Amino acid sequence: MPGRNFSVNAAGGKLSIYFCLLTALLAAPAVASASTAAFDLAGPRVEVRVTRSGKTLPIAQVPNLQAGDRVWIQADFPDTQSVHYLLIAAFLRGTTNPPPDAWFTRIETWNKQTRAEGTVITVPQGAQQCLFFLAPETGGDFDTLRSAVRGKPGAFVRASQDLNQASLDRARVDKYLDDVKETSDADPAALHQRSALLTRTLDLKLNEDCFQKPVEEQAACLTKDSDSLVLDDGQSQSMIATLATGPSADLAGAVSTTSLAGGGFYSPYVGSIVDIAKIFGNMRSAKYQYIPALALPKGDELNLQLNTPPSFKNPKSVLVVSLPSVEGAQQPPMRPVNESETLCLQKSPLVVQVQGSPVVFSTDIAHDFVLHLQGNSGTSIDLHAKPDAASGGFLVDNSQLPPADKLGTTQLTGRLHGSWGFDSYDGPSFRFEVAHQTAWTVPAADHGSLIVGRDASIHVESDCAVCTEHVSVQDQQGKDLKAAWKLAKPGELQLQIPLKDEPAGPMRIVVKQFGIATPDELPLRAYSEAAHLDNFVISAGDEQGVLRGNGLNEVDSMELNGIRFVPAKLSRIAQKDELSLAATNQAPTTSLQPGEKVVANVALKDGRVLDLPATVAPRRPQVKLISKSVQVAPGSSAIRFGDASQLPQNGKLSFFLKSEVPDEFSRTEKIEVATADGSSDVLLTIANGDLVLQDSQTMLAVLDPLKSFGASAFGALRFRPVGDVADDSSKGDWQPLATLVRVPTLKEIRCPDDPSQACHLIGTNLFLIDSVASDSKFTQPVAVPVGFVDSSLNVPRPSGTLLYIKLRDDSSVINTVALPVLPQEQ
Repeated sequence: MPGRNFSVNAAGGKLSIYFCLLTALLAAPAVASASTAAFDLAGPRVEVRVTRSGKTLPIAQVPNLQAGDRVWIQADFPDTQSVHYLLIAAFLRGTTNPPPDAWFTRIETWNKQTRAEGTVITVPQGAQQCLFFLAPETGGDFDTLRSAVRGKPGAFVRASQDLNQASLDRARVDKYLDDVKETSDADPAALHQRSALLTRTLDLKLNEDCFQKPVEEQAACLTKDSDSLVLDDGQSQSMIATLATGPSADLAGAVSTTSLAGGGFYSPYVGSIVDIAKIFGNMRSAKYQYIPALALPKGDELNLQLNTPPSFKNPKSVLVVSLPSVEGAQQPPMRPVNESETLCLQKSPLVVQVQGSPVVFSTDIAHDFVLHLQGNSGTSIDLHAKPDAASGGFLVDNSQLPPADKLGTTQLTGRLHGSWGFDSYDGPSFRFEVAHQTAWTVPAADHGSLIVGRDASIHVESDCAVCTEHVSVQDQQGKDLKAAWKLAKPGELQLQIPLKDEPAGPMRIVVKQFGIATPDELPLRAYSEAAHLDNFVISAGDEQGVLRGNGLNEVDSMELNGIRFVPAKLSRIAQKDELSLAATNQAPTTSLQPGEKVVANVALKDGRVLDLPATVAPRRPQVKLISKSVQVAPGSSAIRFGDASQLPQNGKLSFFLKSEVPDEFSRTEKIEVATADGSSDVLLTIANGDLVLQDSQTMLAVLDPLKSFGASAFGALRFRPVGDVADDSSKGDWQPLATLVRVPTLKEIRCPDDPSQACHLIGTNLFLIDSVASDSKFTQPVAVPVGFVDSSLNVPRPSGTLLYIKLRDDSSVINTVALPVLPQEQ
């Protein structure tokens, strides 16, 4: 694992560390006395600069060290510092190879010359890691620490790697929190977009639940718990179990604990703490205890963050700080978010969106970027580019671009170039279109799409659609129609134009491009679409039929065989209009015979009359309800229903039907039963045993509402016969069947001795009751409040053993309850 390289595991959105962690899980008895602070204590600052081949960089821009690097170090303690801190720089060379004594440098931070000039150390050949130790000065401290490191070099190698990775990932979430706080709560759309871009660029998890809160609470929600940004990788639970119960539990608690507010852990960081706990647990002595310090570099300063206050009494605290690993540079695998996308060079702001390298945006390791543009004509331009996590990529400064006509080309390729530490870095490439005046066309499929009286959609095409800054649609008087637009695909815009209240006639589209003063124009025409009639179908004996076609909002009426029909309901189905037409006079529609070919005369609102062949379909199936009966298991309810049409949810309904059209039932007969609002429905069939033929004309249907509809269905039930053809012509009319009611479970009534006091109705699901009274006229009812969850309800004193209730699912019916009346329990 590298030290300060970008190699965070981004696959699947995983983060590698959780720096505010090890919460209440570490509050077990074994660690009850441990510190519970997170890494939120500011430690000392150490200034560090690295020189390589004559070039010096601040530590914040250094991803890795190399042999021969000169590292300048200066601890920044105040003049009032009362305790002398010894800084020990140590180089490591692997888990099985103890470093030589010469690889340890003793730096007296209180020395005047050291304070004024700092100390330079050179990275030795063969080194792999570099650690700083800050320890209160005591006799033998240098030798003691050197012996500890040389005794177990592998443990300190792992600690160095984990601390470096922890610092990198801490920077990612700090960047997210800082940027979210900069977004105004007054613009929730901007906050949502900014947060989404930040989490994608920094490879975090966005808490979408925050955007369901009031606007003024959203930013606070997004920044409240940094742990909610993290995805669990499945290893954290076992790691925490090890940490909380293993031999190092007491020290692990001291290393890092914090309150866990919900999902996920930076589980590799948990692993890091386990490692550090084991290392330092073995090294702890009566004289020293070791505490880790997260190094958060800014410029040439390492700002150290501690999780527990240092101790200046035995055992004294030694701060452990890791520098970047000594290794070859590992450059980030930055890639475009959309590799096939073409960008507009003049767009403002110009952002090239990238992903895969969160460390580029959360640290200063990647620096001095430009977007190098190259055209086919030899054009070459460098534009300054800056990583900006909230924009989702690099912000490119195109303010100094020459005019479009001076570029000599309309298409360019751009590539990001910059530095990764001391090394040059070549980033991904992007395609750019140069804004220019161009001709716009409407594809053939959209000719005639602008029809007044409704909102219209149209596409327009050009070779420079990606550079569109603004689109307006104007009528012949120049009025802006407030059209909405978007880039549908490269080279094509989609426009939604409100034409509901607009007249037919000429209009125009005005397209403004980025960086071009003169807009492009495209003339158009809006049309009044004459109704296009496809067919009219009515089933024999019905009072309504369906007219299909387009532009049916223009239909005023229709006449068929002397029967006048008027519009009832207009629908849009599968790109076609469907208009229900209802008969208005007394002429019997039964005169229309199945299979008869007739001509309908359709009158339009503009006075035109169109002739249309019409079809009389066979009669739709009809059944008659002969009888019905409700069965309830004995003793399952104390309620006596006041209306025979009420069907308790735990009951069963049996009903007999007689076939009227056709004369006999078929073996494939189906009866559909549904709630009036259509939210629940079931098909009863002979094959499923729900329907039983008594003879060819009569049939028994059995409905189990709890099984068919579930526990939340209620209200009016209706039924209809359904034929074998999958359209409305094979479905009969809906007929009322019963009222489905959910019922509470009532146990008993408890009454106090004092007749002036209320009694208590005992049971479950009492919220299903609407109100209770002691008389059948409901003169003084007691209403059950919405959301009532208790198992005891105050009710009037019953008349004998009777109470009268109305159920919430059918409050129009008064039902009777007979229950034992018992004394009030003391």
